[in-house]
Amino acid sequence: NPLTLESVKRLIADGNKEELQKCLGSRMEFGTAGLRAAMGTGTSHMNDLTIIQTTQGFCRYLEKQFSDLKQRGVVISFDARAHPPSGGNSKRFARLAATTFITQGIPVYLFSGITPTPFVPYTVLHLKLCAGIMITASHNPKQDNGYKVYWDNGAQITSPHDKGISRAIEENLEPWPQAWDDSLIDGNPLLCDPTVSINKSYFEDLKKYCFHRSVNKETKVKFVHTSVHGVGHEFVQSAFQAFGFAPPEAVPEQKDPDPEFPTVKYPNPEEGKGVLTLSFALADKTKAKIVLANDPDADRLAVAEKQDSGEWRVFSGNELGALLGWWLFTSWKEKNQDPSALKDLYMLSSTVSSKILRAIALKEGFHFEETLTGFKWMGNRAKQLMDQGKNVLFAFEEAIGYMCCPFVLDKDGVSAAVISAELASFLATRNLSLSQQLKAIYVEYGYHITKASYFICHDQGTIKKLFENLRNYDGKNNYPKTCGRFEISGIRDLTTGYDDSQPDKKAVLPTSKSSQMITFTFANGGVATMRTSGTEPKIKYYSELCAPPGNSDPEQLKKELNELVSAIEEHFFQPQKYNLQPKAE
Repeated sequence: NPLTLESVKRLIADGNKEELQKCLGSRMEFGTAGLRAAMGTGTSHMNDLTIIQTTQGFCRYLEKQFSDLKQRGVVISFDARAHPPSGGNSKRFARLAATTFITQGIPVYLFSGITPTPFVPYTVLHLKLCAGIMITASHNPKQDNGYKVYWDNGAQITSPHDKGISRAIEENLEPWPQAWDDSLIDGNPLLCDPTVSINKSYFEDLKKYCFHRSVNKETKVKFVHTSVHGVGHEFVQSAFQAFGFAPPEAVPEQKDPDPEFPTVKYPNPEEGKGVLTLSFALADKTKAKIVLANDPDADRLAVAEKQDSGEWRVFSGNELGALLGWWLFTSWKEKNQDPSALKDLYMLSSTVSSKILRAIALKEGFHFEETLTGFKWMGNRAKQLMDQGKNVLFAFEEAIGYMCCPFVLDKDGVSAAVISAELASFLATRNLSLSQQLKAIYVEYGYHITKASYFICHDQGTIKKLFENLRNYDGKNNYPKTCGRFEISGIRDLTTGYDDSQPDKKAVLPTSKSSQMITFTFANGGVATMRTSGTEPKIKYYSELCAPPGNSDPEQLKKELNELVSAIEEHFFQPQKYNLQPKAE
């Protein structure tokens, strides 16, 4: 690549050792989330060369794992990210990856245009392929890109595949003879464009989750949709059409893909109201009550509703998880009167997400399971259950990720958007808002109040120190017994595998020494988890207070939870001591 080559030459001429060390001193690590890093020069960044090397390793690893790889093949898609200074962009990376496989005689289903991330796992299952690759950095800052990998079961890879792929990359660093010549794939019999057929079958499959087409056709509820300069626009329009809706109003400044993300500071709907400013303005103008926002690769969804006070309420991932879980169960129950079918019904959520599904499952008689954080765990577990003949109705995580239709074993913001729209339209026929229904769920199944945030820390050593301090809180290798005025009743440490609620003190969920994660249970019914992020320089925390069903005072619970969170920040994070930056409001 002439641009990255030039930049290395320039650094050498300038004698800029520090920058050379940064670019070439280390390799991006291939983990279960694949790769995610800034686009730019050298082995520590996403660029043409590192994409070729990664794909060569992945290709050799797949050849070892699948004897029928040359019959089945792989799928590759991409978002709209681009980095003009290094010449890198998602489409070019996808074409280089396709070239690698095709030179080895392996069929590639390469989408001709941008797609949502969930279209890759969907295509893997639908066409029974060996693997899928999505070139995206989801909602990361604009300079980043990523390489996300799915296995033949349609879920993201888990360990030890990441280690195996990593080793294979190291063994195949030198580009193969035709690696750079991506023109050889054009017109190649091994290349197939699945765009038209997958678009058709995805939306056909989606229609099976439409329960109230006549309500959708007649609804007076108006929707605004934003794709935040990403890929979601036309796919959400198609989803609304599939459900019989009029199209949602699209935020004009944000509907077309733009790798510069010019109207937002961070292209992440999780960051709350800042990303939704233009959506609220359009909604106020068009008298829409509901805003649906996808992140740039359309695998996540944020929902906001205008309250009677005129204020906009942005639902947290846990609140929308409660609403969607309740809705999918209610809709399922209407179609399945036979109570024996309940015994095969499952819902999943990650261990740092709200336990509201557990409360609903206990009362209604279906199964609830929690997994480790991240959809790779829920996708793989869902597949195991489905292979045993079980029905997985719903899975979610608090990071606004929802799997409403098990034909995609990952989070899907397109299906979640249109199912949320149907839920809102149905509730409107009962004169209920989403907020009122959420309150009804809490009254029936018990209030679940959650609060999550993070501190930014760029130094791995500091993060290690902070967590080691929690494991040796009294200087005698004991965990803390209190946090401020709050008494601790239980500790689970998924870095070391310790869980004092188990008879043998061993944690049930898988442990990982490479990431930090400790969960504290408090005597007042509170639960809090502190963990490191796999894709960002953050130490995150998640907290929840669960009350039994019946009349609770939500304001009192909120106050109690806020005090608990303040105590955790002060005593466990100690931001002054460790020089942590709080989340920017």
